[in-house]
Amino acid sequence: MELTKNFIHNEAETKWYAHWLQKGYFNSKPDGREPYTIVMPPPNVTGVLHMGHCLNNTIQDILIRRARMQGKNACWVPGTDHASIATEAKVVGMLRERGIAKSSLTREEFLTYAWEWKEKYGGIILQQLKMLGCSLDWDRTSFTMDKDYYAAVIKVFVDLNKKGLIYRGKRMVNWDPQSQTALSDEEVIFKDVDSKLYYVKYKLATSNDKELTVSSSNYPPSGDGGFSLGDGGITVATTRPETILGDVAICVNPTDERYMHLIGKVVMVPIINRKIPIIADDYVTIDFGTGALKITPAHDKNDNMLGLKHNLKVIDTLDAEGKFSAADLMEDNPSELVLSYIGVDRFALRKKIVVDIEQLGLIEKIEEYKGQVGTSERTGAVIEHRLSLQWFIDMQKFMQKNPEALSAVMDDSIEFHPAKAKNTYSHWLENIKDWCISRQLWWGQRIPAW
Repeated sequence: MELTKNFIHNEAETKWYAHWLQKGYFNSKPDGREPYTIVMPPPNVTGVLHMGHCLNNTIQDILIRRARMQGKNACWVPGTDHASIATEAKVVGMLRERGIAKSSLTREEFLTYAWEWKEKYGGIILQQLKMLGCSLDWDRTSFTMDKDYYAAVIKVFVDLNKKGLIYRGKRMVNWDPQSQTALSDEEVIFKDVDSKLYYVKYKLATSNDKELTVSSSNYPPSGDGGFSLGDGGITVATTRPETILGDVAICVNPTDERYMHLIGKVVMVPIINRKIPIIADDYVTIDFGTGALKITPAHDKNDNMLGLKHNLKVIDTLDAEGKFSAADLMEDNPSELVLSYIGVDRFALRKKIVVDIEQLGLIEKIEEYKGQVGTSERTGAVIEHRLSLQWFIDMQKFMQKNPEALSAVMDDSIEFHPAKAKNTYSHWLENIKDWCISRQLWWGQRIPAW
């Protein structure tokens, strides 16, 4: 037999992979042999495989082939993940290229396009796995929106609800303005960014040439009648001047001697001229910025916590798309300038508000600042903290009822490789927050509640 001088990879790979499949070498049925099973972490149907998939699946293939050679009943289960947020973002992008807005479609119409995307890219991914030579049991191929999976999701939700672990509430969540959905903490990626720190002065409010205090008989005031700006004030350093119109208080540390005389006084919010109190709380770090913190409960988790503690009002100035909204500002009798911000995107709004505050002479200085921002893992958009009605799992209660979730790992009943990963796992569970499980999406599993 004459051998070719050059090895033709595609021909050999295609021939032998087809032979393996025909002989059923990768299939697995329960029998008396020791089982060895790997469930492939399913790739998202958001496109094609990347190098990380190639590396990970090669490692899995080595492990499953080794188990087969050792005489074990080796089963490697393939599948793909519907990836709600990421896939919906890809479909929305595809529609945009076709000149179609998601808002112009019904849910059913949108899902038609989403399934079209899934069939195209889900098929490509499975074919790529075959081209890699992965020894998968293709008879077990699954998709995370198959009927059996959906039934399992419903069952788990109902079971958790019966155990009192699920609740619905209006809480501060991570909000993705691009996909317009809530995100869990695990779906937020923090990135280092070059930003700016804006030093904004809030002037003291006066009445009849006297400084207004929260104990005054005419506080809180209604309207602007009889009130004016005093000469004194307090300066706040902020990275987010676009949220200033939602400020409801200034907070200082009660031990900060610089501000003790101002606690209980009232200042005016720039542009909107809302009267807000100066309050004290040891949460405030004395040596960061000016040591004075503006409190905006609608747009920051920590501010929201302080707002609840001090019984402060919540004023939301951004809508679901991250654009300015004046819906909560009507009590302030907003000026034409404030109303002109309506519909302006948050980052453009930041520039506008800085210019307008500068014209009022209330920006003392602007510094370069290196900080972190949370971004959506799937769309890359900078997330907003937003009060929203969502479904949650009470994770503290869950851990009380299921302590083995931690103990089984710490006593090595379940082994982590490398072992140091146990520390990461235990820290996560010991500090876990309630899990937001609802999303405002059309593609994906639906919560059986309304």
